[in-house]
Amino acid sequence: MRITSQRPRLKRVLPGLAAVTLTVALAGCSAGNEDTGSGSGGEGGDSDLSGTIAGAGASSQEAAQAAWRAGFQEANPDVTVNYDPVGSGGGREQFIAGGVAFAGTDSYLDEEELAAATERCGGDPIEVPAYVSPIAVIYNLEGVDELNLAPETITGIFEGDITTWDDPAIAEDNPDADLPDTAITPVHRSDDSGTTENFTEYLSAAGGWAEEPSDVWPIQGGEAASGTSGVVDAVGGGDGTIGYADASQAGDLGAANVLVGEEYVAPSPEAAAEIITASPAVEGREANSMAVDIDRETEEAGVYPVVLASYMLACPSYEDAAEGELVNAFLTYVVSEDGQAAAAETAGSAPLSSEVSEQATEIVSQIG
Repeated sequence: MRITSQRPRLKRVLPGLAAVTLTVALAGCSAGNEDTGSGSGGEGGDSDLSGTIAGAGASSQEAAQAAWRAGFQEANPDVTVNYDPVGSGGGREQFIAGGVAFAGTDSYLDEEELAAATERCGGDPIEVPAYVSPIAVIYNLEGVDELNLAPETITGIFEGDITTWDDPAIAEDNPDADLPDTAITPVHRSDDSGTTENFTEYLSAAGGWAEEPSDVWPIQGGEAASGTSGVVDAVGGGDGTIGYADASQAGDLGAANVLVGEEYVAPSPEAAAEIITASPAVEGREANSMAVDIDRETEEAGVYPVVLASYMLACPSYEDAAEGELVNAFLTYVVSEDGQAAAAETAGSAPLSSEVSEQATEIVSQIG
């Protein structure tokens, strides 16, 4: 099966990373990370860390970031961590420009961004996975509580070729449903978004999408909304609406089951974990990067291929040593077992496996 990527393929295999596939496990991770004290998120009050750091980026991480900040600041009461969910593109831009100490992004740096980030950091930037979650195809359609959609059907809806809910293509996916003739209103992101890039990559690979995958919605039509919360609000405020959003923020909206092989698979952390397990590391990255390419065309049973693997970006060193120390401690907590458990409980994400957590911890522990 073809492996697809939102970024151009590079030619050199990252040393040591091929053996460490980005897996996620929903059961408790085995103990692999030692308690780092200031970054552990355990009992607070005895930390000697103080100061403020700021980050920006993926709105899909918003709920997880709130959990991470709460846990970290409980253990480090004299530290303030700020995070602005401006979207993945905005976060990468601010990070490259030096406006924030770290960034969250739903897509890894492209070659141009990588070069710019390397210049900003004075060395290879750090890209470690922090948040893995399915992207749900959310909808609001009166009288339809369950919906099955094939990849080609989803693509037809968002391309504007399928315009009513009783279209034969949707009826074929849902032979037992009483589908109304309600007009379909597709909702997409108006801002630069890693969620959009991951979603359009899926449409391109699995559904025959004619456009290039992009973090900016590439076609006219439909309704646009800013941020994950904006899409969720827009879909929830209409009838016949459909959009895409991090599954953890879908709320009470319907979430379509997606055809994979011979079965329709619901978005869940468990199913998202399966696709990440099967996806290879990006070739040619330096040792600071744990970026992966995702197999969007899998036909494996129980796998949900519409996912985002969201990363934390940081520099390996900072001119301000105190800032570097805070980034080190915060990111150490984020990728730790405690941090991943906090995000899973709050945001419904799938925790990193102990092996991946250990590798990410080793990388971020070198931040100075």
